[in-house]
Amino acid sequence: MPYSLKNKRVLIVGSGSDIAAALVTDLLREGARVTLAGRNIEKTASAAKALGDAVRPLSLDLSDEESIRAAADQVRAAGGLDHLVSVATERANGPVASLERGALHAAFDAKVVGPILLAKHFARLIAEEGSLLFFSGLAAWRPSPGLAAMAATNGSVSALASALAVELAPTRVNAVSPGVIDTGNWDVAADKQELFRQVAASAPARRVGDPSDVSAAARALLVNPYITGETLHVDGGARWS
Repeated sequence: MPYSLKNKRVLIVGSGSDIAAALVTDLLREGARVTLAGRNIEKTASAAKALGDAVRPLSLDLSDEESIRAAADQVRAAGGLDHLVSVATERANGPVASLERGALHAAFDAKVVGPILLAKHFARLIAEEGSLLFFSGLAAWRPSPGLAAMAATNGSVSALASALAVELAPTRVNAVSPGVIDTGNWDVAADKQELFRQVAASAPARRVGDPSDVSAAARALLVNPYITGETLHVDGGARWS
């Protein structure tokens, strides 16, 4: 029988993005039981309520191992987990000459150190055929000036997924690597539509991505019990253009 997400317990770490919102919405539509985790419990509770009364909030700070341990204890007491997805991110963008150590630490906590600690405390709670899913990104495969930290953290995510897939087997571990996705993150661009036009013109798919594209890819990795250690690129082929 095809693997289903119905009644599966899914923890989403990182509550503030359009991609997280799209994924939670689709998971609920498929009958999953979703918990939304973030470091600010008030904001996380508000985001959870906005996504549906069935979404439960959980306090979890990826820069604080004790917070991760406490969250894992709560999940264990509630009966465990089928899937954990971390969409959390912190940006440390800009020329290398201007990067600050604190921002770099925050970026690596969100994308690398935090996921390692999630695996440390949550992997034992994952049910049979369950998985861990982390988020990489296009900058690792198509670097550009000002994005050295982003390239380093995203590249590390993919390496980590492969390494953890071997160490934590048979628990599966994968990564999703989005390209340019039409989210609120791009609203600060001087001319968002012109930027998207240029991206679409150069990408083989001839368009920018939508949060629903990323959600579909993430759910595909969650439901396929024979995929592990992989990075699924959802970038319209942009890394080849």
